[in-house]
Amino acid sequence: MKILLIGEYSNVHATLAAGLKALGHEATVLSNGDFWKDYPRDIDLVRKPGHWGGLTYMARLAALLPRLRGYDIVQLINPLFLELKAERMGSIYDYLRRHNKKMVMGAFGMDWYWVNCCVNDKLLRYSDFNIGDRLRDDAEAMLYRREWTGTAKETLNKKIAADCDAIVAGLYEYWVSYHPTFPEKTTFIPYPIKMPDAAPIQWRQGEKVKVFIGINRERSAYKGTDIMLRAAQEVQRRHPDKMELRIAESVPYAQYCEMMDGSDMILDQLYSYTPSMNPLLAMSKGIVCVGGGEPENYEILGEQTLRPIVNVLPNEASVTAQIEAIVLHPEQLPGLQRDSAAYVRKHHDYMKVAAAYERLYRVLL
Repeated sequence: MKILLIGEYSNVHATLAAGLKALGHEATVLSNGDFWKDYPRDIDLVRKPGHWGGLTYMARLAALLPRLRGYDIVQLINPLFLELKAERMGSIYDYLRRHNKKMVMGAFGMDWYWVNCCVNDKLLRYSDFNIGDRLRDDAEAMLYRREWTGTAKETLNKKIAADCDAIVAGLYEYWVSYHPTFPEKTTFIPYPIKMPDAAPIQWRQGEKVKVFIGINRERSAYKGTDIMLRAAQEVQRRHPDKMELRIAESVPYAQYCEMMDGSDMILDQLYSYTPSMNPLLAMSKGIVCVGGGEPENYEILGEQTLRPIVNVLPNEASVTAQIEAIVLHPEQLPGLQRDSAAYVRKHHDYMKVAAAYERLYRVLL
């Protein structure tokens, strides 16, 4: 098959493309590398700042469009799959629809159905937008609510969701957002992770517990990393001889991985039911994830016994307690580390995930 993957979130499309290529397909990634994260891609399309940056971006896109024809599958990372205003994106989608066989939309992140699920339907006990019946009011949550409600973004999202041939959700939360409205076309496929060649990390007796946290300074409050950081700092203050804290703040992907390697635990996704790409990558290396590991995450995977994620509730006390429990009893780390790598290998190995996409694409064709 000839497959075009447009847009990028946290290395999802680049990793999927690697798996599809290994299965013998022609897979091309067009993206901006997910901004400063700079993930690999086959066709680079980056919008530079300012008026001139916008003009050159449009010129580059216009020159590329003839090359974006004749694919069996075109998969979009999100309804906002290019660095364009939603008002202009609809015509690009229509062009891709006319000149390719099948269109797939990813439910991998921020969009209207996700906002609606959390703000109006409240299908989750907690999320990026709600804690129970209470809506979160931090600046970024409010910004996303304004951007996706009653705007061109909402219109575009609904248009593509209704028109595309399939919707793929990469996390339980996003599956819940789409399945009620589109039960026939919504499919859950886990995120793809390329397993490392090295054996999983193993904590050794007598070592400090090395705790890693990656911070996107623009989304710290929204994703809860501000709370997780405070919790980690408090545990380190209490037990400086037992814990080492490593912090990566808004660094490119390669540097992020370098800083993460050798850690024992990663703190991520306070308001999530599930681990996303970065904690899954960490788990593949044997790094224990402290974050989202609710029962629904395991249920959608059909996992009954392998449950290595240290689940926390969305508050500082819960995070502090879970970190401290491991720091004071690190003898539990080796088992959790082995199970973390086994969990990713079982459910997220990029070749298994690519094969699941391959099956979906063949059904569509």
